[in-house]
Amino acid sequence: MNSLTPFPGQGSAHEVVAFQRPELNVILSLYGRMVAAGEWRDYGISSLREVAVFSVFRRTAEHPLYRIEKRPKLRNKQGEYAVYGMEGQVLKRGHDLKTVLRVLERKLIRPVD
Repeated sequence: MNSLTPFPGQGSAHEVVAFQRPELNVILSLYGRMVAAGEWRDYGISSLREVAVFSVFRRTAEHPLYRIEKRPKLRNKQGEYAVYGMEGQVLKRGHDLKTVLRVLERKLIRPVD
């Protein structure tokens, strides 16, 4: 599948990176579990020229807790997927989206008292 999508009504000169349906299914599955656990409340999706970003928020009017990014140009280097923390630090990077998202799934595991 092509990860580049032209803007509606535009030619190929204005292509942007976008998450494809299977990628969104993986991300939204994690998002649903985190909402159910009371960790996350809102999200935003941006499709830009070189990167697609899924931002996760605890509250609507604040900076994102995490950013899940897709950068196809890094596919052959460190991997096209990355998770960034609130301060912009790279939490995990790689070629497989499910593997990269595991860094966030650890937040669901809580010790039993």
